[in-house]
Amino acid sequence: MLFHIRMDVRLPRDLPDDEAAAILAREKAYSQQLQASGKWRHIWRLAGEYANFSIFDVSGNEELHQILTGLPLFPFMEIEVTPLLRHPSSIRDDDS
Repeated sequence: MLFHIRMDVRLPRDLPDDEAAAILAREKAYSQQLQASGKWRHIWRLAGEYANFSIFDVSGNEELHQILTGLPLFPFMEIEVTPLLRHPSSIRDDDS
């Protein structure tokens, strides 16, 4: 199943720099592992915001929930999830 996800990050202002750097390093490694596996198909930064749009390709709601709650930045995120399905007018074979 494909999901469109918007993630807005809100790090606390009083979070120590070394702790923030450690969380961001774990986040990068985790997200790149998911991208390499094909589960996190696309990620785009939103200009001027600490946010992204992403496309996930997972087996269903439960797997998506596990992935999202496993993000090291999860406690500092607002997340919007939109399930996607193939449009009948699409000419692409790889968008399902």
